Amino acid sequence: MNVSKMLPLLAAGIVALQFTSDAQTIKIASACPLSGAQAALGEMVKLGAQLAVEEAQSAFAAHGIKLELTPQDDQASPDVGVAVAKRMVNDAEILGVVGHFNSGVAIPASEVYKDYDLCMVSPANTNPKVTERRYPNINRVCGRDDVQGPVGAEFAVTELKAKRVLVINDKTAYGQGVAEAFKQKAAGLGATVVGFVGTEEKANFQSLILQMKVHKPDFVYFGGIYDQGGLLLKQMREKSIPAVFMGPDGMDSSEFVRIAQNAALGAYYTTVAGPVDQYPAAAEFAKSFEAKFTKKPESFALYAYDSANVLIAALKELTLQNPGQTPARVDVCKAVRKISFPGITGLIEFNDKGDRKKADYYIVQLKESAYPGTTVKVISAGPPGN
Repeated sequence: MNVSKMLPLLAAGIVALQFTSDAQTIKIASACPLSGAQAALGEMVKLGAQLAVEEAQSAFAAHGIKLELTPQDDQASPDVGVAVAKRMVNDAEILGVVGHFNSGVAIPASEVYKDYDLCMVSPANTNPKVTERRYPNINRVCGRDDVQGPVGAEFAVTELKAKRVLVINDKTAYGQGVAEAFKQKAAGLGATVVGFVGTEEKANFQSLILQMKVHKPDFVYFGGIYDQGGLLLKQMREKSIPAVFMGPDGMDSSEFVRIAQNAALGAYYTTVAGPVDQYPAAAEFAKSFEAKFTKKPESFALYAYDSANVLIAALKELTLQNPGQTPARVDVCKAVRKISFPGITGLIEFNDKGDRKKADYYIVQLKESAYPGTTVKVISAGPPGN
């Protein structure tokens, strides 16, 4: 028998045995960028999860269990994310993960979680591959890029009458995936895609702007995150490029407006996490969040709060069924997958892939240079093939 193949199984068995002990602490981890250019989005994930955990602590304490949040900084880096995942699976007290933010981090990290039955509930990962592998421990409460991209494209072509479209992406799994989905739908609706360009540039977008001057697009779509997208838009306007600008939910941050400044005026973004005011059930959450953290919650804080509460609901069920015992990780995975949870973002139920059965997609315009902008359209849709 191949000994190397047995080692992960033996390790997983040791972890499972540990979970039947009388451990008094259960940990939920958040995994997201807490440093670097994307820290603003990561902080919202962490704080949303933190609020959910702290609200639930007294209920667990009544059963003799200390519930904790353990925040992890994946730095928006696949390598760091994998290292964080390896560290977390070796902590027997961690029974669930809220994260990651970046699909390019979540995909390799989830390969580690799979081997140890560690349940991940993502508030933000939109790349289809996250769930298309059908891992029983990987779930998301947000929508998918193969819906988000086409939603943006249909709005651009049918309602904004975009005719000549330049599509740019940041070469990550997330940015390239959503940009490709946007491009295919836009072309299918009759728009001319004048270019599909990948860039890792962070500061000087003059080569892209030169292409805009040559191709004269009336619409520019950028698949990526606010730190690049905001600066790209700012430089476009400085060079008098009038094309309408749209990005995906990577632009869904106050930092996008801070970076783009007045250039943000009129820009659009699609998001799988709507503004707080779009959720009637979020008013109390927003009040508690601002009172505790002295800042207003942004969209992904809500989805992290719901992600954590999905894990918490599963853990409550399991601890009530087996008083005095810490649940096994595999049982947490099973309980999460079959859950029906009334979150503040709506009813959360998962299909057999771990996708939310019905997700909302928002189109937001910045009618002023101020976040979060104005929601101009909301579309509810299930995942492809659901």
